[in-house]
Amino acid sequence: MADPKGFMTTPRQDWPRRPVEERVGDWDEVYVPGALLPIISKQADRCMDCGVPFCHEACPLGNLIPEWNDLVSREDWRAAADRLHATNNFPEFTGRLCPAPCEAGCVLAINQPAVTIKNVECAIGDRAWEEGFAPPRPPDRLSGRTVAVIGSGPTGLAAAQQLTRAGHTVAVYEKDDRIGGLMRYGIPEFKMEKHHLERRIEQMRAEGTKFRTSTAVGRDIGAAELRSRYDAVVIATGATAWRELSVPGRELSGIEQAMEYLPLSNRVCEGDLESSPMSAAGKHVVIVGGGDTGADCLGTAVREGAASVTQLDIYAQPGAERDEDVEPWPTYPKIYRLSAAHEEARDLETAPAADADARLFAASTLRFAGDADGHVRSLHLVEVDAQRRQLPDTGRTLPADLVLLALGFSGPDRRDGLIEQLGLEMEPRGTITRDAGFATNVPGVFAAGDAARGQSLIVWAIAEGRAVAAAVDHHLTGSSRLPAPISPYDRPMTV
Repeated sequence: MADPKGFMTTPRQDWPRRPVEERVGDWDEVYVPGALLPIISKQADRCMDCGVPFCHEACPLGNLIPEWNDLVSREDWRAAADRLHATNNFPEFTGRLCPAPCEAGCVLAINQPAVTIKNVECAIGDRAWEEGFAPPRPPDRLSGRTVAVIGSGPTGLAAAQQLTRAGHTVAVYEKDDRIGGLMRYGIPEFKMEKHHLERRIEQMRAEGTKFRTSTAVGRDIGAAELRSRYDAVVIATGATAWRELSVPGRELSGIEQAMEYLPLSNRVCEGDLESSPMSAAGKHVVIVGGGDTGADCLGTAVREGAASVTQLDIYAQPGAERDEDVEPWPTYPKIYRLSAAHEEARDLETAPAADADARLFAASTLRFAGDADGHVRSLHLVEVDAQRRQLPDTGRTLPADLVLLALGFSGPDRRDGLIEQLGLEMEPRGTITRDAGFATNVPGVFAAGDAARGQSLIVWAIAEGRAVAAAVDHHLTGSSRLPAPISPYDRPMTV
């Protein structure tokens, strides 16, 4: 504990964002470049080095948070990077994309603003690359065993890196033309610039991991054939089967899934397209769904020049403070949070009829209406109570030239035939069945990440990748020294 009084003398200070007017004019990350390092050592000083650090329990990776906070406060960046990489393969990803359940579990958060754990993590990850503290770590010798990893999201990449470093020969199969899964085409550039992803992929290549892009297992290569080629297979395809909205008018054109819309804007940033064929430019946009994917659509539509953007959330507007009776510390509370995209929408007044920023809370979609050409032109909604019962005399209509459905995901996409070809058993909720060792009913085939857990956070995805790697290593060699931070049955802290 570098400063015993740091949590009393230093107020919380977050990584400042660039001015709204500036950042909506480009696709660069929203934060002020270089503004984190000057403040982060003092922010790390606020860590109390708790005897029982609940931030460990709140983070499924088991990050050694008080230890690397202390090292950052002393500006020992090499040691901090070693501590952080001991539990997290990709801290520069989580430092930008994770909603930080660790901060909700910070003991300081009982009666003060939590330590800026996420910012400290990001600073360590970035500094590690700048100072050369994240070199490739190829294995000393090869085991002679081979593993196929299907899917290159955070779960697949974490599993592949761990297994490669353990000495196995690993090939990652990705159906898209570039590696990264939803981090590549689902996460907008303004949340994480893709050079962070490219850097890790090159590190993994240097370690020996092989990548096979534009290869959909089940369609471009038979799943059974792939299984016969490798000693083990890890299914880490994610939960990409999107949920639908079955209301009158759904068949109208101009009503799109969020994960059809977001990849196109990412391809524009990659240079594949001059403009998105689903661009929101000049359109009245309504986003159905109040989660992070909806917020990503919001920030994207604002940058594309939408005439208006409104986001519908079926839940009531949460309060600004934790409800200790319903969600006591150290659980992750549902409170009113202002993401960068919501801040932009608020300042630019993209949705004049909204309750707060661009959001309409407790709003349920009744139907869509279109024009003579069959294109959506309006959305009809009604307010609902906590049980989602319609409230009388609350109906309203919003103009809508583009509707984006951001309703979450139910499980892995089955259209490629992977699941049927392998004969995998499935859970009633649509995820892959597995045992306590991440193994499916098919010998040598393991399942991890959202495909088996269900839709979750990036930290859980990486933790699943690390844990399934240990299980596969044990399967191949009879023992394993790889860390397994979670079991398939672990869940976030709840009351």
